[in-house]
Amino acid sequence: MDTIAIVGLGRFGKTLARLLSPEFKLIGIDPDVKRVKNVTIVTSIKSLYSHNPKAVFFAVPIGKFKRVLLKHLPYVPEDTTIFDVLSVKMHPYEVLRQAIKKYPRKVILNHPMFGPDSSRHGFDELPWVIHNLSAPSDEFKFWKRTLESLGLKVIELTPKQHDKMAAFSQGVVHFLGRSLAKFGLKPTPIDTMGAKKLYELTVQTTNDTMELFLDLQRYNPYTKAMRIKLMQAIEKIHNKVLSTKANPPYTTIGIQGGPGSFNEIAATKFIKAKKINKPKIKYLYTTANVLKALNYGDIDIGIFAAFNSHGGMVWESVEALSRFKAKIIDQFGIPIHHHLMKLKDVKTSELKAIMAHPQVFKQCKNSLKQKYPHLKQITGKGELIDTAKAAHALVKGKLPKTTAILGPIALSQLYNLTVVESNLEDMKDNITYFLAVKRG
Repeated sequence: MDTIAIVGLGRFGKTLARLLSPEFKLIGIDPDVKRVKNVTIVTSIKSLYSHNPKAVFFAVPIGKFKRVLLKHLPYVPEDTTIFDVLSVKMHPYEVLRQAIKKYPRKVILNHPMFGPDSSRHGFDELPWVIHNLSAPSDEFKFWKRTLESLGLKVIELTPKQHDKMAAFSQGVVHFLGRSLAKFGLKPTPIDTMGAKKLYELTVQTTNDTMELFLDLQRYNPYTKAMRIKLMQAIEKIHNKVLSTKANPPYTTIGIQGGPGSFNEIAATKFIKAKKINKPKIKYLYTTANVLKALNYGDIDIGIFAAFNSHGGMVWESVEALSRFKAKIIDQFGIPIHHHLMKLKDVKTSELKAIMAHPQVFKQCKNSLKQKYPHLKQITGKGELIDTAKAAHALVKGKLPKTTAILGPIALSQLYNLTVVESNLEDMKDNITYFLAVKRG
């Protein structure tokens, strides 16, 4: 029997041994493996090739292939044929093409289109991709016939053809399997056949190492396009499932602020300018809440502050936009005037703090420093970042009575607050620009 060497005796190395052992004598090397059925384990590269194997199969991780190959090449006899079994082909093609310039060897590229799980009942008709890089024609034909005699369905493809196809077959399967595992797909007592197959896919793909999954995605130049196309398709289907309107026949507009906020003023301006019939405003207090509600289909349009002529970017909105997708349908500005307000039964001399959105403090920085340097400037957490929400919390007794609110005059009218001072913005022409968005 001819001798074949196997470099790497992990899950697939053992599967390869199962395939080849009926026809060949096998020797192998793997620093992490001590015993494999039908394989004589050696401990050094030199001893591996002292057996003068007819072929050597490299069954190592994609990312480690080049380093391992270059260690072995000086010892590989010239009459030994080199096989790789990597799940990508353009990467080993380039590595081997460059390597055999220094060490001329016979090379045949391979990809068994199956794994340990799918081959556990045998190898008949399982696909095996093959491409001749530098072996003589007669030897290539010999190995092709040999693989076919083992029951495999041998398919000739160029590395480029293989990687293009594999990205949209094997690549997408592993990506979906890992995604479903991350999603937390579990079997239930009422699973349909389709659900069972999806769970089987999840189990099968996660049996392989994360290293293999990442290498499959990173070393195939076509998987990036696959993932982008897949995510775009999922997003389109997601948007298709959502109703045309969140609450027909109304047009629901979610805003960054609460009642009496500048966002409400902006939304009112937008509704009037666009002549929206049957509008409903939903107060969501933060930009993240607005974009999340838009993504979930709970609102039809979102409105939030994006930029102020003096305070600059509204970083809350910038951060939220980096997390959610949205299509900008309008941008517009409104003049902003900030008023310092307090509870009626609290004296101005008793005030200890001012609460407002961080953008408000930027717009009133110099005025506050000059007139109210003794008052602590506070920005609320979560939805309390919204000045209108903070005003509501103040009148409900959820904030210290000695807290003042800095924001639109509408809050004083809405919550019966006393205005301490008006127009505290540093710039006379203080404009905030808002974005109106919808789902992409």
